[in-house]
Amino acid sequence: MPRTSIPRPVGQAGLGIALVDGVPVFREGLSALVMRTPGLRWLGATDTPQGAVAMVERFRPNIAMIDSGLDPRHHLSHMLTAGHPELTVLIMVRDAHRTTHYVATALASGVHGVILRSAEPPQIVEAMLGLHRDRRYVDPALAQTVAAPRAKLAWLSDTTQPLSRREFQVLQLIADGLENQAIAKILYVSVETVRTHVKSILRKLSARDRTHAVAVAFRSGVLTIGTNKQPVQPRTGT
Repeated sequence: MPRTSIPRPVGQAGLGIALVDGVPVFREGLSALVMRTPGLRWLGATDTPQGAVAMVERFRPNIAMIDSGLDPRHHLSHMLTAGHPELTVLIMVRDAHRTTHYVATALASGVHGVILRSAEPPQIVEAMLGLHRDRRYVDPALAQTVAAPRAKLAWLSDTTQPLSRREFQVLQLIADGLENQAIAKILYVSVETVRTHVKSILRKLSARDRTHAVAVAFRSGVLTIGTNKQPVQPRTGT
């Protein structure tokens, strides 16, 4: 789907790049590639969805690159693009996700570009630059995969029920076994506000109760193993 927002200007230090990936050697390799490429600036990497939310809010990168293995249902991508319209997201597609369904749902959820995770370094650099310039990049190796019927893409977009950043944080804390009062203290909000978020989470996940919501979240990829490695940082506001 075309985006109408104007890309954020690139500062003198270059195009800000952030990475969400669970493999240390891949993170090291991409950081080295970015740091030796003129016009690109390395902002950091994380291996959890919660870390990705915090990193994007703190550093405001131009491009967030996300391993498809950490975003199997595109909830993280949608949450980041919805909260930061100026951000562009490039999904690095693993072989296991090289399917029409995965790529089509990625683009329908707000992802701006897709590239094979096994792409050569020059192509990765080309994708970063092209993505910022055009706000769209499709790996030629995935071009046929992207050719999904327009009606199918519209249906996928209409049925997407992404969680907001705050709902995602509340869900993480529920998964940690915390009750509403404890969650309210951690997030610096009222208990009633937490209840409102919980109701919205249950509705979006079509869950019967809190326990069922956590189960659905892990099964559907909203939460992944390792999501709660880092504690949610207290913030004001909802």
